[in-house]
Amino acid sequence: MKRCPTCNKQVDWQDNPFRPFCSERCKLVDLDKWVSEEYRVPGKAVPTQPDEQSEAENFEETGKLANREEA
Repeated sequence: MKRCPTCNKQVDWQDNPFRPFCSERCKLVDLDKWVSEEYRVPGKAVPTQPDEQSEAENFEETGKLANREEA
């Protein structure tokens, strides 16, 4: 018999609509951990778009807005 990844309770695998979890509750607890970023997939960080403050600071230094072509 397998064990529920959330509560570690033994789970009947066949005819279990919440497989690999023992219940809908454990399934939703697991989903919440992904949504709240408690669980993460390892990898390189994805660069975020610069916020308005960073763009304003860049403009003050260079006189140009980031990622914009001059007309």
